[in-house]
Amino acid sequence: MMSEEQKKYSADSTGIVSELRDLLSKVANVKPETIAEELTYSAFFENKMLIIGVIRQGLPYKLFSKIKDITPFTEDDWAEYLNVSKKTLHRHSNEADYFFKPIHTEKIIELAEVTNLGKEVFDSTEQFYQWLNIPSYALGNLKPAELLKDSYGKELVMGELNRIDQGIFA
Repeated sequence: MMSEEQKKYSADSTGIVSELRDLLSKVANVKPETIAEELTYSAFFENKMLIIGVIRQGLPYKLFSKIKDITPFTEDDWAEYLNVSKKTLHRHSNEADYFFKPIHTEKIIELAEVTNLGKEVFDSTEQFYQWLNIPSYALGNLKPAELLKDSYGKELVMGELNRIDQGIFA
């Protein structure tokens, strides 16, 4: 049975998938059959060609806002991860047709991917956020959240989440 939090996450991710489909339909190198109706939020992260298409297109602020709402990261966290100021994020929120640059889009997708896996591994967003902010012996006594600033660190965090999911503890 799904908890209320899981139901909300599922509904929110369905809204994100709808926005992703619209965006992907505008990406030149994406074939219509790859964005079929059965595309799910988790399946999106498994299809690297779709991710590349979105990165090259750039993510609209509207979609970023929906992703931001289902992640455990604060606005300060997002500003730090994207290497922009909070003021810049606020300015972009007021621009109806703003698209993030590919470098920022890639980081947003990486953080969404980590969040998606984290929510599958942990029972709640709160437990996942706590795990992100507690130093981990397996990650060199660094907080997983600190490692999310670059793609190599993100891969370490994803690997650790997969090990936790499989019951392999360091």
